[in-house]
Amino acid sequence: MTQPLVTILDDEPEIRQMLSDALTEAGFRTMGFGRATEFEAALRTTAPDVCLVDLGLPDRDGLTLVHRLALESGAAIIIVSGRAQVQDRVTGLELGADDYIIKPFELAEVVARVRARVRDGRTERPGESSTATFEGWTARFDRYVLEDANGKESAFSHAEGEVLRLFLEAPKRLITRAQMQEQLGGAAGESFDRAMDVRISRLRTKLGEDPKNPKLIKTIYGAGYIFLGDVAWR
Repeated sequence: MTQPLVTILDDEPEIRQMLSDALTEAGFRTMGFGRATEFEAALRTTAPDVCLVDLGLPDRDGLTLVHRLALESGAAIIIVSGRAQVQDRVTGLELGADDYIIKPFELAEVVARVRARVRDGRTERPGESSTATFEGWTARFDRYVLEDANGKESAFSHAEGEVLRLFLEAPKRLITRAQMQEQLGGAAGESFDRAMDVRISRLRTKLGEDPKNPKLIKTIYGAGYIFLGDVAWR
């Protein structure tokens, strides 16, 4: 089995090397880039499993790049940044990042979070269905798009896809925050809860839900969420 590939985009050579050494020792393949243009060129011929992205890039706005990756790439995205403000983390998650690690970091934590993303990542497992239909919608996980009843498509990110699949695989059953954390990985706590809030809000918007009275993804306050649609997989 091919080792998962992790790309490291950071303009500091020492950090790239440190991350590469730790991830290689943990059984991953790595590729390092100091500039966004080099990284984007490599993506034309390479499909990483996880992208580690610094926001302070010399040639591109890091958040803009994260948003593009979330919509166009098949990789999980982990921001690794010295920006520690809550708003920076929230913005990164809203734009489609799967996780946010603040510098300085512990190498073991980075490796653990990469492992979690590879374990729960977007590569389909043998026998796993890639298309689900529900209430006039079609979710195509092979292309990461939602299709409405008229055939109009809208893309969803890897982060949103993880949550959507979780709901569609367990319709009309309560899914607690603890179950979501166990299934999706990542550290429990305020950061994880905020990430889930952002992803669910974005999914509701794409499904045309009334935020004050959603019909498909219902919040059960103090308990979790229930997906109320009838789902068929193929």
